[in-house]
Amino acid sequence: MLKNIWYNFKRYQFLMQQMIMRDFKVKYKRSVLGIVWSLLYPLLMMMVMAIVFSQMFRFRMEGVNYLVYLMTGLVIWNYFSEATNLGMSSIVGNFNLMTKVYIPKYIFPLSKCLFVGINFLLTLIPLLLIIMFTGSGDTKCYINIYYLLLPYAYVCLLLFAIGISFITSTISVFLRDMFYIYGIILTIWQYWTPIFYDISMLSPTLQKLFQFNPLYQIVNFTRTIILYGKMPSLMNFVLCGIFAVGTFAIGCIVFRKNQDKFIYYI
Repeated sequence: MLKNIWYNFKRYQFLMQQMIMRDFKVKYKRSVLGIVWSLLYPLLMMMVMAIVFSQMFRFRMEGVNYLVYLMTGLVIWNYFSEATNLGMSSIVGNFNLMTKVYIPKYIFPLSKCLFVGINFLLTLIPLLLIIMFTGSGDTKCYINIYYLLLPYAYVCLLLFAIGISFITSTISVFLRDMFYIYGIILTIWQYWTPIFYDISMLSPTLQKLFQFNPLYQIVNFTRTIILYGKMPSLMNFVLCGIFAVGTFAIGCIVFRKNQDKFIYYI
C-alpha cells in the first residue's frame, strides 16, 4: 500500500498540485486581499482568543507566556480540525470526477490535508512574531536550537491528520451522519486537548488519560521547545511517532479495503 501510494504520488503529482491550486482559488475567489487572508485571518483570530482568555476569563500561568501557550495550541488544533473536516468530505464532494476518469481515490483526502498544511505553514509566521515580540522577563520566549526538532512534530501532525481523514472519509461514504457526528467528536476532542488550560490543574487520573491523546503529545512536544527552550522527553518523541504512524497505517488499511465500494454508495 505504501509503495503504491508513493508511486501514484509521483505519477499524479501534477494533478495533486492542480487540485491544491484549485482549492486556493476557490477559497479566495473574489477576495480583495486574496492569499493575504492566510496570514491575516489566523492573526486576527489569535488576537480575539487572546483577549477572551487572557483578559475576560483571566487565564494566567505562572512563569509562562500565556499568549504563546494559547496560540501554539490553537495553531495545531486549527490545522487538525480544518484538515480532517475537509478530508472527511473530499470523497463525497468529488464523486462526479471519480465517475468520469480514473484517479487514485486517496488523492482527494491527501490533497486536502496538504492544502490546509500550506495554510498551516503560513500561520506559523504570525505565531513566530508573537513569540518574538511578546512576554518579558521569565515569560520571554527565545528562538533556540531545539526549533530544528519542530518539523518532526509537524510531520507527525500531518500523518495523523491524513490517517484520520482516510478513516472519516471512508465512513462518510457509507454513513452520511458522520458529517454531524464528527462535529460533536471535534468539540469533545478540543476540550480533551489542553489548548487554553494546563493539565496540571486536573486530577492525576485525568492527566494520565491525556497521555492517550495524540494531539496532546504533539502540542506538548511543540510547547516544550517554544515555551521552555528544552528538548522534549524521549517518551514524547516516541508517542508522537507511534500515534502518527499508527493512525496513518490504520487509515491506509481502512481506506484501501473499502475504496472499491465507494462508487456504489456515492
